[in-house]
Amino acid sequence: MKNRLRVLRAERDWSQADLAEHLGVSRQTVNAIETGKYDPSLPLAFSIARTFNRHIEEIFESEVKAAAGGLAASGAGL
Repeated sequence: MKNRLRVLRAERDWSQADLAEHLGVSRQTVNAIETGKYDPSLPLAFSIARTFNRHIEEIFESEVKAAAGGLAASGAGL
């Protein structure tokens, strides 16, 4: 799942450890989410959204939706 976690974290000048502390998870969990190796549970995704005062959809995007958006933007399949 694609996400904007690294960008949002950088806007606040937070390290992965800082965000992990706010969320009550390990720094390794934050790293795994940022790199797409781990998709957060729904409760964790909501917690992340609340932490950044954003809607979940503003932070996370499914790979299928991202791929479809790329095709539409490039005019592929027309």
